[in-house]
Amino acid sequence: MPHFRGYAGLELSYRELGAGRPLVLFHGFTGSGRDWLGPAEVLAGHGHRVLLPDLRGHGASAAPHDPGAYPPDVLADDGFALLDQLGQDDYDLGGYSLGGRVVLRLLARGARPGRAVVAGQSLDAVRRATSRTGVYHQALTALIDGEPVEPGSPAYWIGQAGGDPVALRHVLGTHVPTTGLDRITTPTLIVVGEEDDSHASADALAAALPHGRFARVPGNHYTAMSSPELTTAMMEFLAQP
Repeated sequence: MPHFRGYAGLELSYRELGAGRPLVLFHGFTGSGRDWLGPAEVLAGHGHRVLLPDLRGHGASAAPHDPGAYPPDVLADDGFALLDQLGQDDYDLGGYSLGGRVVLRLLARGARPGRAVVAGQSLDAVRRATSRTGVYHQALTALIDGEPVEPGSPAYWIGQAGGDPVALRHVLGTHVPTTGLDRITTPTLIVVGEEDDSHASADALAAALPHGRFARVPGNHYTAMSSPELTTAMMEFLAQP
């Protein structure tokens, strides 16, 4: 896997498929760029050079335990670093869940892709900062403290994924609220699973964007990403003039 230097020089990894118009896809929390491989192969077959970074603290990227490596909004800083290193000024962006949040942060801070796809996200979620009472924070704290983990619980699934709980908890602390949605001029597709109750305000997020579009696909927050309908919706949206 190739690498790039993120914020403060941290070594981060990414995958690359296909050739053509660049499309950077950001994965969700506790995942990696591998989560996008199925849709990425389809998109690469339709004329995209697909770049799949592993966010800091995830996958093959560096996952330091130093809290100083996780300042507010650092995931967006890393995104800008990748675009700069690749010399991209004509590209598209996409992300699922946490990755969708990263895309919105990039847009809010001045990134100007041709088009953007934000999947598995909602207005309520992107307006919130870090919560130390959230399910993920509690689950990671339980893993770090060595508490018993109940099968099927969030802590269980995070442990099964093999992530570094200390680094992941630091990542949670980087979240900042996104404001100024009405100033984002990039055509943006908001996609959510029909059963994704945790992101019920996804349609409100699309409505808050001047050029937002909204679509529902089969599945809940954990299964919608792998639905063929999500890939089709992305492909059709990105292919528009």
